[in-house]
Amino acid sequence: MIRVSPKKKKLLHDKIFTWYKDNARSLPRRRTKDPYKILVSEIMLQQTQVERVKVKYKAWLEQFPTVEELAAVKQSEVLKLRSGLGYNRRGINLRKAAKQIADQRLMLKDKTYFPQTEKELLQLPGVWPYTAHAVMAFARNEEMPVLDINIKRVLITELGLDEKLSDKELREIAQQLIPQWQSRDRHNALMDYGALVLTSKKTWIRSAPQSQFVGSTRRVRGNLIKLLLQKWQVSIVLAKKNFPHEKFDEIIAGMEKEGLISLKDHKIVLIK
Repeated sequence: MIRVSPKKKKLLHDKIFTWYKDNARSLPRRRTKDPYKILVSEIMLQQTQVERVKVKYKAWLEQFPTVEELAAVKQSEVLKLRSGLGYNRRGINLRKAAKQIADQRLMLKDKTYFPQTEKELLQLPGVWPYTAHAVMAFARNEEMPVLDINIKRVLITELGLDEKLSDKELREIAQQLIPQWQSRDRHNALMDYGALVLTSKKTWIRSAPQSQFVGSTRRVRGNLIKLLLQKWQVSIVLAKKNFPHEKFDEIIAGMEKEGLISLKDHKIVLIK
């Protein structure tokens, strides 16, 4: 394991926190410690720009302010509100996670219950290690490494690390750098510094390239969901004609497997 010297730690902390004091971004998520609201934010922010998320995040919490209210709505309401963010599966998983937490609250007779440990959080649909760590760090100030591309750029650049280090190695380094009782502020500061100062354009350190949306399976899925939100069902022949793609049948099969749609009498039906 790569060890970071106490001197390097202090220099990095002093530099980042001094900058952050005057330059912190004003983001809605930072005004709450509610793990549900932070989970919503983290799911929305996955591969999506912060400015696009701000509006959707506010609208989401106005419509589904609690775990129970999200758990009780129809799937179609979630899809309707998420429209424009892409990756509909994430919204569906978030609703499933809310139902799982709500059921657990009923069983425990505890209206405040929310998964606390990494193991518990990873049992929620759509939650991976990064999301679990983010909820723990931002909601409870726990000393868990949150490693997004902005923080990666800061660590690699400021500590002179090899860009080829694995995420596992970077997480081990990041863990050493978390000041006691300052996990929340430390991660926010690093994220802002990476997003505003050590940008991908300046450092040439970028996240793995994503497939282009135009002509992709994502485009077909997104357009089909938009159509189904208006009509609830459409013939397979018409859908194939309107949204031609060489993998159309594979796309439909995947959406059916995910529980987004059902196929009945040669029609695609949106599951409500």
